[in-house]
Amino acid sequence: MTGDSGLPAGRAIDSRFHEPAPAPALASGCEFDEEDRTRLRTIASRAAGDGTPLRELIATHLNAHCTTWPPPSPKGQAAQEAATATVTDVLQLMRDVAVTLADGYEAAHRAAIRREEEVRQAFIDGLLRGPGDLGRLAEQAHRIGFQLTGPHRVAVAQAKSPFAAADPATRYAEEAMTSHHEGPAPLVTAKDGRLICVSAGDSATACEHFAEQVHRSAARNPRIAISRPRPGANGVVRSYREACETLDLGGRLGLQRSVIHSTDLLVYQVLGRDQAAITDLVATVLGGLKQARGGPAPLLDTLTAYFDSGCAHTATARLLGLSVRAVSYRIARIRTLTGYDPTVPEQRYTLQTATLGARLLNWPAHPLQPLD
Repeated sequence: MTGDSGLPAGRAIDSRFHEPAPAPALASGCEFDEEDRTRLRTIASRAAGDGTPLRELIATHLNAHCTTWPPPSPKGQAAQEAATATVTDVLQLMRDVAVTLADGYEAAHRAAIRREEEVRQAFIDGLLRGPGDLGRLAEQAHRIGFQLTGPHRVAVAQAKSPFAAADPATRYAEEAMTSHHEGPAPLVTAKDGRLICVSAGDSATACEHFAEQVHRSAARNPRIAISRPRPGANGVVRSYREACETLDLGGRLGLQRSVIHSTDLLVYQVLGRDQAAITDLVATVLGGLKQARGGPAPLLDTLTAYFDSGCAHTATARLLGLSVRAVSYRIARIRTLTGYDPTVPEQRYTLQTATLGARLLNWPAHPLQPLD
């Protein structure tokens, strides 16, 4: 049964919290029902919102009873047995009060964390999708402590099995990035099966640290792309898209590097913007390699190794596991079949650009699409 104060009848009001607190009348054995528990949880929730420590909340509610305990010792066996039963009831009631307050307090904290996480996730989703309402976005950024102005970089991690918000790898990376920074921590979230990190500043240090943590936490051989820095909210969107495109492009090129900076693939991005032109270039310059015995692939691999090694025959032979004489023979065959000499600077550029285009188009594994 509850009194006007909100707890079982006979309880006092604590002036600091303006809420009921247990009083000496608890010893009378009043019933502690579900209504009382609900009221106590409400009290605890309000205290959690006010920032009152849980231990202080519980101590305040039990203090009135504890200061008058223990009661005078009764005389006679029957009286002592009754007193023992009363003590047991009161201790149980005190335990119920403490446990209920703790439950309400912890539930309020969990709800607050969920609300903050919802705000944070809504901010990240809006930021990566493209800022519609900049005022609301700025308000959310301020609430979660993220610096929206200035340059930002974006790193995107991808693995064979998708990342999810509840993944241990996601939690590990998020906690590692939070502890790594003294100021506002980078934003880490899972989106579309990928793990994303948005960090403030021109430096790539934070994104590279993110890559290290992802590799340390994920046993699925992830690949990470790091964008160039761009200013403002729109810059974050562009950097995010650039990192995603870099990941896709790295996969198409069959790159084995675990971390790819978008600047490493700028030439491929430029080539890829005009599909018709690059297809025409590959077909015109390298089409003659199809006449080679064994197909164009061995000679194309030779060109790739030749350019990667700085156009040195010895280094090319080492990369391919061939003799220098064999490399020289292949270079001569390339000159004969294509009409371009990789040892002549003006022609070398055309051959190298066509070789890059072939990697981009995955030729000759995939046939070139006919031009309209």
